Amino acid sequence: MKETVYSIKDLELLSGIKAHTIRIWEKRYGVFSPDRTETNIRLYSDNDLRKLLNITLLLKHGFRISTISQWDEEKVCAMIVSLEKKSEKNPDYLERLTIYMINFDTVAFSGLIDEIIRKHGFEEAVSDVFFPFFNKIGTYWQVGSIFPAQEHYVSNVFRQKLIAEIDQLGPGTPQQETILFFLHEKEQHELSLLFYSYLAKKHGLQVYYLGQRVPFDDLRKLGHLPAIKYLFTAFINSIEADELEDYLRALKNAFPGRKFFLTGRQLQQHNPHLPRGFKVIETWKDFCKYFG
Repeated sequence: MKETVYSIKDLELLSGIKAHTIRIWEKRYGVFSPDRTETNIRLYSDNDLRKLLNITLLLKHGFRISTISQWDEEKVCAMIVSLEKKSEKNPDYLERLTIYMINFDTVAFSGLIDEIIRKHGFEEAVSDVFFPFFNKIGTYWQVGSIFPAQEHYVSNVFRQKLIAEIDQLGPGTPQQETILFFLHEKEQHELSLLFYSYLAKKHGLQVYYLGQRVPFDDLRKLGHLPAIKYLFTAFINSIEADELEDYLRALKNAFPGRKFFLTGRQLQQHNPHLPRGFKVIETWKDFCKYFG
């Protein structure tokens, strides 16, 4: 696999350490020795990024950059492992998940997900850690600081965890009220949809799950099914405001008299006019309260 090349702005975004500070560390402590272009622009490697993320963790635990800069890579890694073993609350989840993503470390990434779930419970882990993490890497992807393979990699690890949790809830019964989960035909980010389908099943609903990229003509064919009482969809990918409102009106016409739940950052961005019977879900707790 070809190594990723990062700019100093990429490192600033991924680590939270200001570019000015990184330059000072290079000059004063020799922390990095980046390659440079013919126009003197710094270029950093995957190893540079890993080193910076590790330094960020150590700084949060009270170590000074003057001390850290004297350690070799083996000593830095040993200190990180030691801190992880000692920590009770593990406040550095996002940094650790990012490091494991950069390294494509499936064992460590999956193990940390399990640890977070054990300590915080599934719902809190998803809302307080995993979704903020995916929002973070979504931003990285948009600005080109990570490549799509990294995002797909961690998304699929987490997707498997979600599906496993859903499977444990069992198939439900025909007597339960039914909710249909689906995404717009241009929408591919389904992690929030899977999570809310888990919550719906946990709260006693029968779930019909169609997933991502559902053509509207196929969706409309289900409008005659009286069993479908609720529908849920999410808007994560960029969509024009007019297209979003047209889609919502089309949904109302295809499923008259049903209750719709909506989530996703595009709703916050566009604040569309909502047809009657449509409700925006801000948090998972709001959704759970609706079903008691």
